[in-house]
Amino acid sequence: MRSFWGLMRAYWVSDRWKEAWTLTLVIALLTALSSKAGVWFAEASGELVNSIAFFHDAANTTPLRSLLVNAGVLVLLVVLKDAGFTGIRNLVSATLHRKWRGWLDSRFNEALLDGNHTHFHAQHASTGSGAPAPDNIDQRVQESIKDMTGGAIGLAMGVLGVATSLYFVGQKLLENSVEVKGLEFLGSYGSAILAFLAVATYVPLNTWIAVKLGGLLERLNVRMQQAEGSYRGELTTFLRRSFHVAASQGEGVQRTMHGRLYVDIDGTWTRLNIVNTVYMSFELIYNFIGARIVAYGPGLVPFIHNGLDLKGYITGSELVNSLIGQCSWFIHVMPAIATLRANSQRVTELANAIENVQHPQEFYSQTGRSDFHYASQNPVFGLTIQKLELAHQGEDATPFLSAANLRFRRGEWTFLKGESGCGKTSLIKAINGLWPYGRGTIVFPEGVKSFYAAQEVKLQPVSLKQLVCLPGSEHDHGDAQVASALHKAGLGDFIEHMADESREGKSWDQVLSGGQKQKLVVARIVLQQPGLLFLDEATGALDPDGKVAFHQAIKDNCPDVTVISVMHEAVAPRSMTGSEFYHSIVAIADGVATKKPLVPTLPAELTTILVQPRPVPRPVEDKWLRFSRRLKQK
Repeated sequence: MRSFWGLMRAYWVSDRWKEAWTLTLVIALLTALSSKAGVWFAEASGELVNSIAFFHDAANTTPLRSLLVNAGVLVLLVVLKDAGFTGIRNLVSATLHRKWRGWLDSRFNEALLDGNHTHFHAQHASTGSGAPAPDNIDQRVQESIKDMTGGAIGLAMGVLGVATSLYFVGQKLLENSVEVKGLEFLGSYGSAILAFLAVATYVPLNTWIAVKLGGLLERLNVRMQQAEGSYRGELTTFLRRSFHVAASQGEGVQRTMHGRLYVDIDGTWTRLNIVNTVYMSFELIYNFIGARIVAYGPGLVPFIHNGLDLKGYITGSELVNSLIGQCSWFIHVMPAIATLRANSQRVTELANAIENVQHPQEFYSQTGRSDFHYASQNPVFGLTIQKLELAHQGEDATPFLSAANLRFRRGEWTFLKGESGCGKTSLIKAINGLWPYGRGTIVFPEGVKSFYAAQEVKLQPVSLKQLVCLPGSEHDHGDAQVASALHKAGLGDFIEHMADESREGKSWDQVLSGGQKQKLVVARIVLQQPGLLFLDEATGALDPDGKVAFHQAIKDNCPDVTVISVMHEAVAPRSMTGSEFYHSIVAIADGVATKKPLVPTLPAELTTILVQPRPVPRPVEDKWLRFSRRLKQK
């Protein structure tokens, strides 16, 4: 699906080809019947005009009856063609549109949401040629696919209509053809050949004009989609950070940003409207000349020389008009073609971006050094990092962080310490395969489940039980297990609402506070029982007691877990008894990460005594008075 035609035929060669071809064949049959009905319509129009022309003729003994019958036949043909063949075809084509769009949507969702984290890589990097990552992926998956599939089906039906009309109308023109004075060498095919020449001259010339205008429309449609997508994306982001805008009184800045984005929409829309107006005027003039001059011109010569009667002339002219209308399909749908090509370009760009990042290291190697090696070893040896260097984009980029040899034993808790921006989070991302540039070897304990807890928790609009069960399914764990995890995490008040996707019309992302969301992460950890846990400032929204409870819940319920944690605190938190949660520290200074044991502290017994509440000492003067009294007594 990386090219236009590949994208167009993918559904018809997929595992749902029977569904696709069945609907397509039904549409083709109905289109052919509609084209044949067009011929019947032209003949009936000729009969009606003839009955009107000879209404007062002495030879016409039943003029009123003939007029009404011909009018009734014409109405019945209109109903049969428009409400029957065309109406049913519209329903079948809408079904094909729905099925095709659904299949494409599922394919793109599967591709974006695979285990390779394609959705992440596709929007966070540029290709080797320097082209930017695809903008507004949501718009491409939703609007572009919908408009592209609908437009393609409509255009395909138009092409089929042209082909069937050429066959049926052309056949009828040849049947009704007569000799033309001055063109006797053509025999009885003279009037038909004149009609075909008129169509062949008039339609291609105007089609060329339509193609030129269509090119402008296509480019403006692409630009319009980009502008609309950027504006909508910023509105969505703004609503997500609405509180922060209100708290900082940043409405003025936000308003300016919206205004700047809309200027792009307005300017592009203005140019698009001008081109559309020009095209509409061109199309109206084209239709008038085609229907009133070109269609009635070829039959005029034989009619003047009595080669055709009025009925034959009207019938032939209506057939030519029908032929021009069908052959002009390309002109009539040029704006739709421009929109189709714009939408297909958006979709194929996304397909190419998805395909390009299927092998992330090869992809990132085009714009920098990306040479990470991931392996596994016996779980006894824990997690090992060897000769790791992290850098930014660029072949000559200097590493901002290096770690010669780091080993994290099973059950060991390690605290990452360093100044802001030194690369603590980047180190965790690199271990998890989410940092693009650098080199090194990361050896995971074989068969051990890992869990990455980030600072910002965004909750999907699903039930509370499903949120706790992530990244697995809600069917993987029983209600009792989930309830126990919620209780241990300090969210026992919500147990009775586990099956609910919302409370009072609000999603869980809106219901839970920042601290509660981080407690929800604890519930996930307790339930999933990972062997390797990465905490990337996962307690930032908790108060000191909450941070202690966060760690204690993990300590009590995941005894063998290896923890690697990033926090802003200068000193790692301790338990309520004063004992250390963490065993070691990875200090990052001057771009180098070194690991060392946590500095020993006072014995646990003494620490316990020191953390207990002590009575408030009396003023110093009282001590001296007591001391003086004792001296006097002696």
